[in-house]
Amino acid sequence: MPTRLHFKAVSKTMTPKRLWLCTVESSRRVLVSMDWTELCSCVFACVYKLGHDTNAFVGTAMVDAFSVCGFVDFAREVFDGISYKDMVSWTGMVACYAENDCFEEALKIFSQMRVAGFEPNNFTFVFVLKACLELQAFSLARSVHGFALKTRYEMDLYVGVALLDLYTKSGDINDARRIFEEMPKKDVIPWSFMIARYAQSSQSIEAVELFCRMRRAFIVPNQFAFSSVLQACAMMEDLDLGKQIHSQVVKVGLDSEVFVSNALMDVYAKCGRMKSSMELFEESENRNHVTWNTMIVGYMQLGDGGKAMSMFLKMLENQVQPTEVTYSTVLRACASVAALEPGTQVHSLTVKTTYDMNVIVANALIYMYAKCGSIKDACLVFDMMIDRDIVSWNAMISGYSMHGLSAETLKIFELMEQRGHKPNNLTFVSILSACSNAGLLDQGQAYFKSMVEDYGIQPCTEHYSSIVLLLGRAGHLAKAAKLIEEIPFQRSIMLWRALLGACVIHNNVEIGRISAEHILEVEPEDEATHVLLSNMYATAKSWEKVASVRKSMQKNRSEEGTRAELD
Repeated sequence: MPTRLHFKAVSKTMTPKRLWLCTVESSRRVLVSMDWTELCSCVFACVYKLGHDTNAFVGTAMVDAFSVCGFVDFAREVFDGISYKDMVSWTGMVACYAENDCFEEALKIFSQMRVAGFEPNNFTFVFVLKACLELQAFSLARSVHGFALKTRYEMDLYVGVALLDLYTKSGDINDARRIFEEMPKKDVIPWSFMIARYAQSSQSIEAVELFCRMRRAFIVPNQFAFSSVLQACAMMEDLDLGKQIHSQVVKVGLDSEVFVSNALMDVYAKCGRMKSSMELFEESENRNHVTWNTMIVGYMQLGDGGKAMSMFLKMLENQVQPTEVTYSTVLRACASVAALEPGTQVHSLTVKTTYDMNVIVANALIYMYAKCGSIKDACLVFDMMIDRDIVSWNAMISGYSMHGLSAETLKIFELMEQRGHKPNNLTFVSILSACSNAGLLDQGQAYFKSMVEDYGIQPCTEHYSSIVLLLGRAGHLAKAAKLIEEIPFQRSIMLWRALLGACVIHNNVEIGRISAEHILEVEPEDEATHVLLSNMYATAKSWEKVASVRKSMQKNRSEEGTRAELD
């Protein structure tokens, strides 16, 4: 801390004017740091009265002060009043515009600076690249990159990171990697930046490989590098690697950092180790909404909706504000246990906090009400939505289909198409299921054809199952069997079960036998298939075959009993 004697000694070596300028700069820093914006204006009035506003040193300081306070127009007035603008003055104005979201103005002032004959410095490049990124002016950004290459500023740490940010956010992570390889890597910042971008873009293996390479280069990871590589471990559900990184985190003493501890909880939760995740949660002194969300989502992903709801109640007791992630997860937890009353109470909370207008939360509300049997409430939520995405439409279509309201399902699907929303594979699962439930053979086949030809969606097992059920219930058993045989991927026993059920209804013993054989090849101990096959043979009065099926069932039971005794 400087003493009074220090200031006295310094003042002797300075001219009165220089001392005044330093005093102004010091005052500016104090006022900005304390956010005293009004007093900032008073200081500027004093500066103006004393005639120091035209000084580049004082003027730039005031531009910076007004920039921090958000007074862009005042900053520009000060800038225009500076008699002899230097490189720092121009950069200060570019930074002011970029930091206050005036990105077009930032590029204009940069252009004026170049016309005035000034060469940009590393900070100028950083703010100009930021403006290009925000305006998505990627071709211009590449020109700025070329300029940085000519002036060798691409080797600067801050410019390098700005370039990494530009190329990763423009969707070209390969170009970002090339820049990373060419820039100095003695600092942890570029390493942690690239690891984070790989993890965020679901390139988990690349994130882990880069982290290991960083460790081999003897760069000590920071909290962002650790949290990012742990995010990659969670996505890969790699528990062993997660434990190893956990050990490194403890060694460097970063386990108490909230970002790192949240990432560790997520790794254990994603790997099904909720007990370990809960231990970390209880040990954590610094908790935020992400900490609570990690635990709630973790329990929900393991199918334990009750514990997820219990964790939510504790979150409220601790006066932590829920987010859209919290509400959407808890509402799905309510749906999983068909808890309509708690779901309604959560809905009330979303209304109080205005999260009910959030698309993600509204989608979860539709799903919850539909799952809990209140399709009217689901419809009300859907009708009140201002913005809808594909998930919103799918939730409503699925809800109607789930309740057997086939006419409403097809009606809202037509409305979805009219509004210009493109259906996906999940949409057609519900549509084909609705057609199957209502026995709409022609419409179901037309939708199946449209899905492939008009929307380019390749059918999956669920789509084929609905069509098989539709054909089977209409009595087209041979056609359904042929469709299963023509499926280009491995056939699921779900398809043969659907066909077997139709064969029981229409008493088609031959196709039913073939279906049962395919099921029993995969699950030889499936009693339901044996019973259905036995009933078909009994209806056809094939008593020998009935006896054979029952004998096979008894044999399977005795083998199961033997295995149980050995265990």
